[in-house]
Amino acid sequence: MNDEKILVKVGGSKGIDYDLFVEDFSKFKKTILVHGGSSELNNISSKLDYPPNFIESDNGMSTRFTDRKTMNIFNMVYAGKMNKMIVEKLQKLSVNAVGLSGIDGKLVEGEKNKPYRVTQNGQKKVIRGDMSGKITNVNVSLLKLLIENGFTPVLCPPAISSENEAINVDGDKFASKIASKLKCQTLIILSNVPGLLRDPSDSTSVIKLIRLKEIDYYIEKFARGRMKKKLIGAKEAINAGVKKVILAGALQEKPISNAISGEGTLIE
Repeated sequence: MNDEKILVKVGGSKGIDYDLFVEDFSKFKKTILVHGGSSELNNISSKLDYPPNFIESDNGMSTRFTDRKTMNIFNMVYAGKMNKMIVEKLQKLSVNAVGLSGIDGKLVEGEKNKPYRVTQNGQKKVIRGDMSGKITNVNVSLLKLLIENGFTPVLCPPAISSENEAINVDGDKFASKIASKLKCQTLIILSNVPGLLRDPSDSTSVIKLIRLKEIDYYIEKFARGRMKKKLIGAKEAINAGVKKVILAGALQEKPISNAISGEGTLIE
């Protein structure tokens, strides 16, 4: 496994010990890191008296409404505080990390969402002015330039639109798209839950193995909230050439090593 190209995506949920995480991450070579920052973004937004606004689309997906002010805070937290905090910790462990967001060098490009319909409090609404979107391209040459010269990429949203505006994109899909374009063998997605659970109230009810041909069943039957997007990202990654995806817990020592050793949910 240590000779394989691995992409690790660590979420931004409350409770993750980044010192323990980077200590484990530093043991792996040919490894790319994608990180989130949602909990800190919610915290900072609230402190700035501009609390987060989540909306649910008609297909049941919850997403953060991102206007220009939210995007400014998003960049401050993700590309600023979180990214540079992780890069600093890795540098202390002699990992020559380079932190980039998707807008740097047009690393990750996307298309901004058109106005879309949602249902709120039983009423249909049309959402406009949302600076969110979907990924269309990854600048693989930039990433290869870094990797081939001994740098470890530490990456995060936002992406950049065709109009050269920052756009909020799903972090798990951000990771899966990069993993597939870089031809990574393994994508590890770490979060505050230990994998896909049969019973969301029982952390020991982890589903250990999902075959790709069965994944739609598991998305429909067991995935709730953010886990649904993680499974969709996993499906897209494997369909695009990644050999396996592991969903595992970040709230522990050696989360990457434990995931590789068999903890969590393996999708292949």
